[in-house]
Amino acid sequence: MAVKVVVGTQWGDEGKGKLTDVMAANCDYVVRYQGGHNAGHTVVVGEESFALSLIPSGILSERATCVIGNGVVVEPGVLIAEMESLESRGVDTSRVLVSGSAHLIMPYHLELDKVTERYLGKNALGTTKRGIGPAYADKAARIGLRVQDLLDEKIFRQKLEVVLREKNLILSKVYNRLPMSLDEICNLYLGEYAPKIAPHIADTVQVLHKAVDAGKEILLEGAQATFLDIDHGTYPFVTSSSPTAGGASSGSGLGPRQFDSIIGIAKAYLTRVGAGPFPTELKDEVGDRLIDIGHEFGTVTGRRRRAGWFDAVLVRHAARLNSLTEVAITKLDVLDSFEKIKVCVGYRDGDEILDSVPYHQSVFHRVEPIYEEFDGWGCDISGARNFDDLPKEAKNYISFLREVLDVPIRVVGVGPEREQFVTLEDR
Repeated sequence: MAVKVVVGTQWGDEGKGKLTDVMAANCDYVVRYQGGHNAGHTVVVGEESFALSLIPSGILSERATCVIGNGVVVEPGVLIAEMESLESRGVDTSRVLVSGSAHLIMPYHLELDKVTERYLGKNALGTTKRGIGPAYADKAARIGLRVQDLLDEKIFRQKLEVVLREKNLILSKVYNRLPMSLDEICNLYLGEYAPKIAPHIADTVQVLHKAVDAGKEILLEGAQATFLDIDHGTYPFVTSSSPTAGGASSGSGLGPRQFDSIIGIAKAYLTRVGAGPFPTELKDEVGDRLIDIGHEFGTVTGRRRRAGWFDAVLVRHAARLNSLTEVAITKLDVLDSFEKIKVCVGYRDGDEILDSVPYHQSVFHRVEPIYEEFDGWGCDISGARNFDDLPKEAKNYISFLREVLDVPIRVVGVGPEREQFVTLEDR
């Protein structure tokens, strides 16, 4: 038996979906433990590309049961559409289980997300406007509706009536929006969504603990990444949940002592979407090349990402926060055509040199990166399958990352498809 956790170590978009898909072939359960449909991942299988936002990447493995854990917020219409899309392409979604304790994203969450971002103007956080933050806010305020409420019409209506009274006041009096109808929401959620989701609702904590006792292989999949974590990320430019390994425990119901390995995913360069500090950001033609070659546009939103060089200070801090047992480097092939490649190894704040991520946001916004520079390899590495297949310069780059991160690197991605990765022993 093994319980593995996969976490992003940067600002998301590291390629967690591809690695999860590869690992899922040997797993009995793949679990999504936080976030919502604001986080997308793309898995390429042969000539087909699958864009997923709620259902774990393991759905493409015939062996895996896919679990949407209690820490996730679920927009039922999105989940149903995603299952129907997969079914139309021959993928069996009967293996999808949804925690009854997961919270629902409601129509007023979507509306509030849009109007509050618009109201913030130049101070907007850059949310995906998918209702994620408002849903988590209601969860914390203990006024949220949960997936299990779809199974009890009386309870659902009672809870919604209380919440809608407050939400309609805010929408109409503060934002000059039309109030929402109790009956219309009930008809949609109870009449249309509930019958389709009900067969998938389960006590997923019980399911997962029984799986552990039976010696099953379990993979916990995080959305977003460490520096979008609401506690440890670049607040307030963060998500509303905990994508770290700590969140894997609370969001799945499995205890931290049950984790056998925690795998951090890091892109060979760095991107982030939306606002927030980014010391190694490249606002020049080099950054444009990274974006164009890496196809750095959001799976869910289509937004253009910001791009920069690999920040080892950031990833080293992520290794500490998550107790990483190993790292997987993705998208190394994107660097194939660069003559020079840089890695940030420290920050400069005036006359002060920093070797760790500053806790104060104002400092992090103004620091300048200190770089180590490497020769590029100038050739196509997409056919490499072993470390020795890589050119000397690519080996040097990976070896340096291993040294500066002080965590074993086991996998290196060299292309978008399932089999395009290099496996290596700790070197």
